[in-house]
Amino acid sequence: MTAMTPGSNLPLNAVRVTVDVAAPVRLDVSGLLLAADGKVRSDADFIFYNQPSGPGVSHRSGGGTAPDSITVDTGGLPPGIERIVVTASPDAAGQTFQGIEPTATVRHADTGAVIATFTPPQLGTETALVVVEVYQRGGVWKVRAVGQGYANGLAGIATDFGVSVDEEPAPAPAAAPHTPAAPVSPPAPPATPATPAAPAAAPAGTGKINLDKGRVSLQKNQTVSLVKNGSPLLSQVKMGLGWEPAFRGRDIDLDASVIAYGPQRNHIDSCYFSRLSILGGAIRHSGDNLTGEGAGDDEEIVVDLGRLPAEATGLVFTVNSFSGQKFTEVAKAYCRLIDAASGEELVRFDLTGAEPQTGVMMAKLVRQFSGEWEMTAIGEFVKSRTVRGMVKPGAETL
Repeated sequence: MTAMTPGSNLPLNAVRVTVDVAAPVRLDVSGLLLAADGKVRSDADFIFYNQPSGPGVSHRSGGGTAPDSITVDTGGLPPGIERIVVTASPDAAGQTFQGIEPTATVRHADTGAVIATFTPPQLGTETALVVVEVYQRGGVWKVRAVGQGYANGLAGIATDFGVSVDEEPAPAPAAAPHTPAAPVSPPAPPATPATPAAPAAAPAGTGKINLDKGRVSLQKNQTVSLVKNGSPLLSQVKMGLGWEPAFRGRDIDLDASVIAYGPQRNHIDSCYFSRLSILGGAIRHSGDNLTGEGAGDDEEIVVDLGRLPAEATGLVFTVNSFSGQKFTEVAKAYCRLIDAASGEELVRFDLTGAEPQTGVMMAKLVRQFSGEWEMTAIGEFVKSRTVRGMVKPGAETL
């Protein structure tokens, strides 16, 4: 038996495997069959207690006394299905994973022998979780520990993977969540039990949006998904960062950088004025601007998302005052995401407030489990004149 950590994987020595997900509270456990594009083919590929079987995948309810489980028969999966993700959310409405440590146990479905276990670390306000995935690589079926949390419940996971979610208010329930119900067409996630009806406590500027309506202006902590009309938008983006001296006649030397991290927030590499190309050229820096003079972007970083290695799952964009001036002496600091092919501006974040520090984490790009990328405006200040001092605080934002 192997105790897995986030991002680790193991080859499977069984054609049929069962994944039990246990916790101190009752969980709703689901499985999604994903094609090469990271999406379900239809709502029939969403397997849960109200739709307990599909081609090669089945759900078993523990009835509240035992863990729910998903069984995957890799030999019975239809052609074109490359991954099965196993998800979980607390059954109680609005409950988060704070203080709850779910554990996935991967077993040989026929003998019951334990293959591996995985307990996701550092859970908090998440109300749903992608726990593990069973996937094929080079003709070999493997299991990977994931542990990616969602704050918008099982509906958020379902939507990310292409399942249709009815957004109309549900009628008052006439039975407990696990009471057998009449067939639903199309099937929907189980009453999205972990999504509060009115998240009034959410801070201003939070929430995920998309690019369907064109250019987006982000507020601090707001996230935009880099897809448009349900399809990945582009593979190569340019991050432009700009600033002006707050006082006329004074030059200021700011340095834009990007820090690449792995799935466990581990530092992979940093791209900055002394290291203009990293990760085999997938990330390239335009070079140092010593004054901040002139209109437009002062420094640019081009990211070829399609060429990034699989282990690079998070990028944090930072700006440092190498000359030591504080950001209270800087005006009009902003970052913007540009389609590198067309030059079209997609996303902009204007830093409206400043603190007397020498470093700021402007934004991050994070690869989602579905393969899509999301950009989040950060705007957090740090005492550091160089990118080296930004590595640890940058990891804490992921």
